[in-house]
Amino acid sequence: MTHIKRIIGLSLEYFKRPDKLLILLCVAACLYSSLMLYGMVQNNVTPFVTSRHYLMQLAVTVVGIIAALVIMAINYKYIAKFWYVSAAAGLILMGLLFTPLGMQAAGSEEINWLNIGFTAIQPSEFVKVFFVVTFSTHLAKIGKRMNQIPHLALLFLHAVTPMALVLSRGDFGTTLVLILMVLTLLFIAGLWWRYVAVIAALIPVVAYIVWNYIFKEYHRLRILVIINEEIREAQILNFFNQQYRSLMALGSGGLTGNGLSGGEYIYVPAFHTDFIFTYIGMVLGFVGCAGALLIIALILFRVLGICLIAKDTLGKYLCVGVFSMIFYNTIINVGMCLAVFPVIGQTLPFFSAGGSAVLSHFMAIGLVLSVRAHKDKKYNMFYTEKE
Repeated sequence: MTHIKRIIGLSLEYFKRPDKLLILLCVAACLYSSLMLYGMVQNNVTPFVTSRHYLMQLAVTVVGIIAALVIMAINYKYIAKFWYVSAAAGLILMGLLFTPLGMQAAGSEEINWLNIGFTAIQPSEFVKVFFVVTFSTHLAKIGKRMNQIPHLALLFLHAVTPMALVLSRGDFGTTLVLILMVLTLLFIAGLWWRYVAVIAALIPVVAYIVWNYIFKEYHRLRILVIINEEIREAQILNFFNQQYRSLMALGSGGLTGNGLSGGEYIYVPAFHTDFIFTYIGMVLGFVGCAGALLIIALILFRVLGICLIAKDTLGKYLCVGVFSMIFYNTIINVGMCLAVFPVIGQTLPFFSAGGSAVLSHFMAIGLVLSVRAHKDKKYNMFYTEKE
């Protein structure tokens, strides 16, 4: 009974101790997104967005906050101790894509979604969060031994497994984000420069193999329209059409945009998901885009701040993993909208419509909140340090 009272007491204490600013920033991004989705519906900007989308965004925001607080209440060391639960969850979700539950999203040629009846989820979004847990745990466990060949080999196998599953479904965007997350974590963990040089030397070889033996023709065209002006002009009504429209829409917004109601609107496919940044620029202009990026930047700075006060390497790696997940998603998404990067289906964190993306990012924030909440041994409710 005493133990139960202690757990209840500490549980209540945890909910008084979250990083309120970090949660507020994430909620602000989702509310900003919901406002944009509402505007799309009211102005009939795209036939693919209905009131269900902004209501779903609000609902998932509430669910995401609850998920983040629940994860925060569990000591991150306890989460790491049972890393195999995260690993199994990721493998099962990806494995289900090979069953009749797997489905294609609108406009996609690959089976990347799971039909769970009342809605559909995108497993790769959750795989990124699970991977942060498992890879951070692996790095923290081996410590300074990471530069030994056997441990590097195991780290490589660990990283390649989820990448191979994601890549098998044709999801090059998530694969790229996972690669960048791994490289960032390895660098932070102290990977020797000789290995960095080896990785750099292998990049042309890997690029040749991917370009010639893994990419399909439409993958190559999506890249070529970015780097080759002649191909871009030839594909302006085909593979470059979406980004061409994006640039026109962004340009039409100017400094302050065309307004949330009325004005001239340029339709861009996937306005509510991959290209919501473009919609923000069209209706709110440069000011609106700067505001959205400022919110994400403040979230990233807050995550880094918690990383700096983490009491151990595991906590630091979890924070760096979450930081890199949000950072690279943002860079790739904005680059897609500006036609700097090819279209590879990465969302703008907390802004793009989609329950899977929003919920997975709140789960990731929950890991960071746990690192902050449990830096004081006094509050180690679910995990006891071995003396």
